[in-house]
Amino acid sequence: MKKLLTLLAVLVFTAVSFAGQDPVVVIKTNMGDIYVELYPDKAPKTVENFLTYVKEGFYNGLIFHRVVKGFVIQGGGFDKELNYRKPTHPPVENESNNGLSNVRGTIAMARTSDPHSATTQFFINLVDNTYLDYGKNPQKWGYTVFGRVVKGMEVVDEIAEIPVMNVGWMLNVPVRPVIIEKIEVVKEFKK
Repeated sequence: MKKLLTLLAVLVFTAVSFAGQDPVVVIKTNMGDIYVELYPDKAPKTVENFLTYVKEGFYNGLIFHRVVKGFVIQGGGFDKELNYRKPTHPPVENESNNGLSNVRGTIAMARTSDPHSATTQFFINLVDNTYLDYGKNPQKWGYTVFGRVVKGMEVVDEIAEIPVMNVGWMLNVPVRPVIIEKIEVVKEFKK
């Protein structure tokens, strides 16, 4: 009976612990998988926005269209023919004043000069880019960090090594497409 109660306590603790964890998504690419833990407590609107696109399959077949070695890899807006995927939902409110910093391995929303213009595009920081944080520029608005890579950073680093070219107005486009085959929520994840 004591063993049964101990086993039951372990099972309940495990279920409660997992239920309290932050959501994890896997970005499946043609170069490998990148697991990202999301922070809905720090960036609730941004995480909700991102997960909406994930659940709709919006990212499937898009590419990392901008790779800047020593800076970021960026994706979530263009297919391999460099066509912009539309339509998008309305832009999400900037949540960069959330205490999170654009350090190596974090994921943040890309945007235009309008601080509240982020929709689908995101980037993963290759190095500490703290000058992208809230309060580090004249507008004060930064780029909203909403999670971090917890597994697969070697894939991110491998993507960063791909030679790039300029295609029309688009700069730093990988010479061979880095395809986001699918992004999905991971049901169970162990770090």
